[in-house]
Amino acid sequence: MFDALRGRKVLITGGLGFIGSNLAASLLELDARVTLVDSLIPEYGGNLFNIHGLEDRLQVNISDVRDVNSMRWLVKGQDFLFNLAGQTSHLDSMTDPLTDLEINCRSQLSILETCRKCNPDIKIVFASTRQVYGKPNYLPVDEQHPERPVDANGINKMAGEAYHILYNNVYGIRACALRLTNTYGPRMRIKDARQTFLGIWIRCLLENRPFEVWDGRQKRDLTYVDDAVKAILLAAASESANGQIFNTGGDGPITLRDLAELVVEIRGGGSYELLPFPPDRKVIDIDDYYADFGRIRSCLGWQPAVPLRDGLRLTIEYYAKHLEHYL
Repeated sequence: MFDALRGRKVLITGGLGFIGSNLAASLLELDARVTLVDSLIPEYGGNLFNIHGLEDRLQVNISDVRDVNSMRWLVKGQDFLFNLAGQTSHLDSMTDPLTDLEINCRSQLSILETCRKCNPDIKIVFASTRQVYGKPNYLPVDEQHPERPVDANGINKMAGEAYHILYNNVYGIRACALRLTNTYGPRMRIKDARQTFLGIWIRCLLENRPFEVWDGRQKRDLTYVDDAVKAILLAAASESANGQIFNTGGDGPITLRDLAELVVEIRGGGSYELLPFPPDRKVIDIDDYYADFGRIRSCLGWQPAVPLRDGLRLTIEYYAKHLEHYL
């Protein structure tokens, strides 16, 4: 299934982050020669503990994707680029939109130009987001849904995604994009809500503090990180993915209140507070969202395999063991 990746040279931007480090572990199992690039900016998801036990099997370059000279050196000779670096906080993108623009849009164009000039044979998988859709007109949301982001993060990710497809279509640089949705699991950021609301819920649970659920009626689907990694690997290994945009998704929608009840049940204790939406969050909330992932299922044979209950259990067990490294 992943023979095209076996033993190949791969570069992962955002490689010390949540999805990047999980992806690196899977690629090492394929005997890939893995290089991680990460800025380790404190506000983002990079964490050296994410590669604990893997340090001797891969290379790490502490650099920023905005550094053109570094990226020019790093992309040379690589067979695959997994382009996962990004600013993920929706609220931060509204309070500091220019930094979000630099990381999620301008640097993506710079990376693509670097590949065009230094390594046009590379294959690129870009991590996009379901946030490009904004508030859904219909559910489940498929890839034909209008794109109306409700925050600067969604606009900039949409532009970064579009640049990847443009360079595939115009310059023949093989690229595709995955619109990831509420990915969760071991190695995600839990010190705050910059990466996912579920992270701060789990931190509060493990610290025996109540966590906040805003409104609670919104429906979401969640993708366990192993399933997200498999989708990324399939997209990289398949030439039929080139120029395509794919949704990922979960094993069905759940309300946030029911999700809160589930994590408390799995933990065997804990509590939450049901509160109104803070005004600054409400204006960029997308209400209900869950994905139609029929395109990636038909094209690449992907569908989520880890049930929500199992994924949450594995996630809580991981942080119960390693909490100190994520605070």
